[in-house]
Amino acid sequence: MHRRQLILSGLAATAGTVGLSACATTNGQPADPNYPIRSDQNAQAYTADELVAAGSRELGIAAEAIGGAIERIFADNGDRPTAYIAGEEAAGAAAVGLRYGRGALHMKDLSASQEVFWQGISIGWDIGGNASRVFTLVYGLYHPDMIYRRYPGVEGTAYLIGGLGVNYQRADGIVLAPIRTGVGLRAGANVGTMAYSRQRNILPF
Repeated sequence: MHRRQLILSGLAATAGTVGLSACATTNGQPADPNYPIRSDQNAQAYTADELVAAGSRELGIAAEAIGGAIERIFADNGDRPTAYIAGEEAAGAAAVGLRYGRGALHMKDLSASQEVFWQGISIGWDIGGNASRVFTLVYGLYHPDMIYRRYPGVEGTAYLIGGLGVNYQRADGIVLAPIRTGVGLRAGANVGTMAYSRQRNILPF
């Protein structure tokens, strides 16, 4: 009888140990989980602070100066950009205006930047010329190849020496907000289009 009690006690202790281990394993979180983890839908978008730092560096201006423009763009669009383009362009107009630019498209899930060219034409009350460095916020772009298309836009900015201007271009749910700073003089209001392409095109159509 005494031996049987010892055996039963040993089995009970073993079962209790196994039960505690099972409970610990069930309630604890595995080190390398196989279950899906919720991800932030804006994880691949840029914050205002990231864009202010990048824009200040690319345009060569104070963070406070570009910060105001970025704050206004964020307020207008109510979301965070999924990409940005940093580059340079030259433009001139005498009623009919032309604009040519070149830059690099940056997205968080790209291993390297992607080269982009743009060319556009405008018609309106618009006289002068300017050479600009451009920092463009891009909304609604989820694949880099989606950038290559034509965007209609309305521009009503005045360029002065060292001035800063913003306008919007929209097509198929994608919104581009170029921020320009440069030298020269250009004033007026015009309506036109801008085409983004993989290579330089002389004709802006």
